[in-house]
Amino acid sequence: MSALEVRLPARAAYRPVVDLGSGAVVAVEPQPEPDALPGGDPAARDVQRAIDAAHAGAATRLPLALGVRAETLAAGETALDALHRGLTGTGRRPRELLLCVGGGFAPAQRPAVSAGLRALRHAGYLVGIAGLGAAHAPLDLLVEGVPYLVRLDADLARRAVTDPGRTSLVTVLVDLAHRIGAHVLAPGLDHRDQVLRMRELGVRLVQGPALAPPEWQPGMPVSVPVAPPAPARADPGLGPRVAEYTLPAVTMPDTATADEVLEVLNAEAGTSSVVLVDGRQRPQATVDRTRFLLRLSGAYGHALHAHKPAARLADAPRPIPHTVPAIAALRAAGAEDDRVYDDLVVVDEVGRCLGIVRVADLIRGLAAR
Repeated sequence: MSALEVRLPARAAYRPVVDLGSGAVVAVEPQPEPDALPGGDPAARDVQRAIDAAHAGAATRLPLALGVRAETLAAGETALDALHRGLTGTGRRPRELLLCVGGGFAPAQRPAVSAGLRALRHAGYLVGIAGLGAAHAPLDLLVEGVPYLVRLDADLARRAVTDPGRTSLVTVLVDLAHRIGAHVLAPGLDHRDQVLRMRELGVRLVQGPALAPPEWQPGMPVSVPVAPPAPARADPGLGPRVAEYTLPAVTMPDTATADEVLEVLNAEAGTSSVVLVDGRQRPQATVDRTRFLLRLSGAYGHALHAHKPAARLADAPRPIPHTVPAIAALRAAGAEDDRVYDDLVVVDEVGRCLGIVRVADLIRGLAAR
């Protein structure tokens, strides 16, 4: 693969990913300049577009959602190595990047695509499968790929408002995603009714002009339609797993200074906490927004702490496995009286940070059920 170039747009455009549970922006999808290099290796161009998008997301510390074609994964180690080198070269850690794999692929490419998904997960990336409901991809790939997120086809999400058949399809896909512990993202929503309908169907993450104008930039507000709580849904056994409520975390190195954390919190009003991680992405401390800002705003607070490690003003993380029932996570939240509403840190089998869970989301979700 040829050497990679970085082409920075003069002013990047962004599409926010909005959590309907809290109304907060939990990730952004940067829009790099259109590909100016037609021809050549399609996998190399796709890799370069993803790297350009990651560079374009330099204006925010929120997790970035990037698109990668399934056929690029099928190209094998050369493409994946170039993608990993380019993305790490942007200064982002894998857990800060959600790679949405989209586009159809030939049945003969199935083993290579599956191997590519495993390689991305092993490297620590949050992996999504995009275009569900329209792209040619076998449904059992959702089970085999163990995605963090399932991204619906935009046209399917929009037309589900008025088309009963498509409504049924979205309902089935949402239920399937929740059963395997994946989030569902509905992109391209143009109108308020579409957002409300997705909420009724159990979709939690949404994108589109109905929420933010094309000129939206990180730090700007989004418009989230208000609706009554979703109807109660019965769940067998212990109910939903905590993975259903997990949101991307804002992470920083455990060596970050208080001033660096303050800059992130000031830029992103919806960020409730920052997880400080070590070199292996394992949580070392959590910075609660409210307590951190109170400590810095006190007498001489900024002067005393600004240039020193933020960990001095942080708390021990409260890790929970991503496989536990949500009710067990809620019990863990209540174990410390003075931190009942602190965000919980969701970890994988080897202790790496997968995201956070807001206790208020657990309470609302379990009460609705």
